[in-house]
Amino acid sequence: MLYFGRMIDKIRAHAASPLDENYAPFLGKGFDAKTCNFLKISYPDLSDHVLAHPDATDDQLLEWAFTHGRRPDDEAIFVFNEFCRKYGWNDEATDRLKWRKDTSNLSDRADIVTMFHYIDVDEGR
Repeated sequence: MLYFGRMIDKIRAHAASPLDENYAPFLGKGFDAKTCNFLKISYPDLSDHVLAHPDATDDQLLEWAFTHGRRPDDEAIFVFNEFCRKYGWNDEATDRLKWRKDTSNLSDRADIVTMFHYIDVDEGR
């Protein structure tokens, strides 16, 4: 799953040193919430499990999510990944993406048309 590892990284990073105002208010929301809803797990439960198992790999944590929520088949994961990859492009998140670009001084970047594009640029990729 495309986004799952990033969510785990944010949980760990926030526990180590609270994330700034660009990230902290959105923990458990946005892609975090959509991913947890897709897997039928709660974000607080996932976060608690991640922090209780600091040496667990992303694959082990995903397996925990599958066991405590649901295990989607490959086709469902493909569709969810494609949804995530295109989120923000002419949909309910378009205004949120515009706001993110504006508040990050990226409003002139016509190449940022999805939330994944924004995340990549915002994180220096």
